[in-house]
Amino acid sequence: PDDENILTHPDYIDGNPDLIKPKKLLNPVKASKSHQELHRELLMNHKRGLGMESKPELQRVLEHRRRNQLIRQKKEEEEAKKLQSPFEKELLKRHQRLDQLEKEQEKQEEHAPEFIKVKENLRRT
Repeated sequence: PDDENILTHPDYIDGNPDLIKPKKLLNPVKASKSHQELHRELLMNHKRGLGMESKPELQRVLEHRRRNQLIRQKKEEEEAKKLQSPFEKELLKRHQRLDQLEKEQEKQEEHAPEFIKVKENLRRT
């Protein structure tokens, strides 16, 4: 009997027909068709015992998109190489040659004795 006094009862239970009774709000996520379909699919897969060892559909779709994007990117690079003019090709060759020469000079400077390095620095100043 004491529990009934502690709990409060809503006012709309008294049966007054003029009052508007509140309705429970719908969760927009759960009310969406895509969520319901996904939930139904998950329940069916769970009943069949599927889904635990296989990848989820979202992961499969994302991997498929990444794969297609990489293929598309490689094709674009190949097309760009094919469309290079002779001038651009020559510039690229010269740039590679200069990079190679710089690397060789750095290697030679690293193996040179210390007094030669100091002498070169003195000449520069």
